[in-house]
Amino acid sequence: MKTLLILVGKTTGKHFQAGISDYIGRISHYMPFELITIPQLKNTKSMAEEQQKQAEGELILHQIQPADTVVLMDEHGRELRSVEFARWLQQKQQNTRRLVFVIGGPYGFSADVYSRANELLSLSKMTFSHQMVRLIMTEQLYRACTIIRGEPYHHE
Repeated sequence: MKTLLILVGKTTGKHFQAGISDYIGRISHYMPFELITIPQLKNTKSMAEEQQKQAEGELILHQIQPADTVVLMDEHGRELRSVEFARWLQQKQQNTRRLVFVIGGPYGFSADVYSRANELLSLSKMTFSHQMVRLIMTEQLYRACTIIRGEPYHHE
């Protein structure tokens, strides 16, 4: 199974970039993994929130194939403990060719992207910056890989 993480906008903080790169390297030892960054829209000050979500949504949907399993990282999504996420990921590995996680832009997702999603997951009830969510998501994917393999990174 190939896993993709689609992001809207560039990761700007150097510490975040370094951490994300580190976890991507680690994840790649366990499974094929790709990070796709959709460029930040230009002139968003002149766009309404819905217009921005629609434009970003079109770019997101362009990256998704018909058979993909699409998981939106969304504040209204289901929350899983790390061990539960690892079991969930392991189950997806059995019957999914491409698993696509999507972290949206500042206003979330368009209705079209929600319609295409297979599932919604949330990292926490707390709100994090989009930059931080990227780092947390890559760390949790790495953690899930080590849990699946029974490696000592995660402690109960």
